[in-house]
Amino acid sequence: MRLVADSARVIDAATGAVLTGADLSPADLYDAVPPGAVFARTGQTVAAVRRYLGAFAAGRPVALLDPALAPETLAELVRRFEPAVVTGIGEGGAGADPGELPKGYVTGDVLGEAWIRENAPEHQPHPDLGVLLATSGSTGDPKLVRLSRQAIVHNAGAIAEVLGITDGEVAPTSLPLFYSFGMSVLNSHLAAGATVLVIEGGVLAREFWAAFDQYEATSLAGVPYSYEMLSKIRWTPAKHPSLRTLTQAGGKLRDELIEKFSGLSERFYVMWGQTEAGPRMTTLPADKLAAKLGSVGLPLPGGAVSIEDGEVVYRGPNVMMGYAETAADLARGDDEGGVLRTGDIGHVDEDGFLWLKGRTKRFGKIFGVRVNLADIEALVTGAGEGPVAAVSGSECVVVHIEGVDAGRAKEIQSLLAERLKLHRTGFDVRPIDRLPLLSNGKINYRELS
Repeated sequence: MRLVADSARVIDAATGAVLTGADLSPADLYDAVPPGAVFARTGQTVAAVRRYLGAFAAGRPVALLDPALAPETLAELVRRFEPAVVTGIGEGGAGADPGELPKGYVTGDVLGEAWIRENAPEHQPHPDLGVLLATSGSTGDPKLVRLSRQAIVHNAGAIAEVLGITDGEVAPTSLPLFYSFGMSVLNSHLAAGATVLVIEGGVLAREFWAAFDQYEATSLAGVPYSYEMLSKIRWTPAKHPSLRTLTQAGGKLRDELIEKFSGLSERFYVMWGQTEAGPRMTTLPADKLAAKLGSVGLPLPGGAVSIEDGEVVYRGPNVMMGYAETAADLARGDDEGGVLRTGDIGHVDEDGFLWLKGRTKRFGKIFGVRVNLADIEALVTGAGEGPVAAVSGSECVVVHIEGVDAGRAKEIQSLLAERLKLHRTGFDVRPIDRLPLLSNGKINYRELS
């Protein structure tokens, strides 16, 4: 089961080196490592890409991990899951400390320093298992999503199909590769035989755009926060002649920004997905954006959505095998049968387009009244403010807004009280210089709670 097409290429923006074929997917990379899973600390480097693709080509399940994980969190993951090897010890740069060598491991080399298990682990992974991803970025949640090789390959091909990715496309690594959306961009382009340009740094870095233009990248993938910040600095695709396609996933982007960037670009795609679905599930076609603004689109080929008790349920070959909390779970087969209860609330219109209304668990209470936190965020952004994050406090809902002063915060407090017909003391609106983010660009609600 191949993930990388023959014509696929990876370019290292730092050196100009171009990798293809066996150099890109070295299946023999782990020949000297005991059987078992690969845990890969995965930064924005070509070496990290090769470690991932080499494990996939060798039939080894690989966990893509944030190199910024706290040493104690990485140690706990190694203890729980008993990987055969931990690669990328040097990934992440200064401050990305992997911690001490775990008991039962020795140091070795797998395209850089690695920790290699002295003996094969007691529990061997299921042969269908392909990729393991943490459910919450760098927050330290030990639960991993088990994705089959079939799920990864199918999702990559389906995305390439609906986005019209051809072998002439060049996609930069604008998102972390350990984040499911970032991995998905890599997978879908390589599956289509296209080129991936590996750039360290994010979309706000001058060096990113210098490399983007030098290698004539054709697309850009971003989460809502990416586009919020690009809008603030008055970035425009017109400055980059090779750029044709913008894609957005990872949460709800304000409709006005969708319209703005759609008007500035040749093609703008809104997508929706979850790590548990490998990760993308729906796409709003660029030519339907004006008519269906606010929708997350149609299911990917091979997938289907339905509404059951108000909750969006997705069915498809890209649904995870299940979760894993210990090494024994890695040996399990498919527990889900291709069905994912997403935890999202929504409806499907007469044309089959999906519309989301929030999360089943993102609720707070004000004076005993249940309120949807996503609705509160939408009201604030609808008033022209943002980025914003609403969290449930002990006696009220706390609303954090970037870039407002104390006076405007009071105005927003009154607006929320008026719209929701609740006393203004039920809302604590706080100005904040910068919302805390996870390493994948999503808001770190846990830090705000």
